[in-house]
Amino acid sequence: MKFGYRLSSETYVGLGANLGNPRKTFEEALGLISSFAEVVAGSRLYRSAPFGFPDQPDFVNAVAKLKTDLEALDLLRELRTVEQALGKKVIRENGPRIIDIDLLVHGDHIIDSEELILPHPGIAERDFVLLPLCDLAPEILHPVLRKSFNELKASLADQHVIGTPEDWSFDLFSDTSE
Repeated sequence: MKFGYRLSSETYVGLGANLGNPRKTFEEALGLISSFAEVVAGSRLYRSAPFGFPDQPDFVNAVAKLKTDLEALDLLRELRTVEQALGKKVIRENGPRIIDIDLLVHGDHIIDSEELILPHPGIAERDFVLLPLCDLAPEILHPVLRKSFNELKASLADQHVIGTPEDWSFDLFSDTSE
């Protein structure tokens, strides 16, 4: 697949859903994302207990590795457009949803603005983010904490992931060696 722009920043996005068919929704999301970024790889699918608001169905979570030269805020806006196209509605914070796409890491960028905090502030305390990140990038250093995702995973206190992760192969993944 050819793109009309230079691909430069390795980016990791978190995918989460607990309504509808999460696997299908994730694949639709990645199809839309492929119009503005190269979809390189995807983690396994992890089922997790709800975080923050327990009275709802379990979530399915994954991480996708992207390559893009979009600036972080432009990428965030594109990801929000994908969420809206797939029908995301926020009924309550941490509540049920058809799709949630979080910009986790964008190269080694560190941003703390009203619109975006990078790296995502919840990475270090959420196993449903760290475990899929470790599928793809266990040795990459968290840009602020300067610890690898593997090191952060080893120090997790709370655990939300349930059962065994499910393998996931998707045609858009350009790196089939992962």
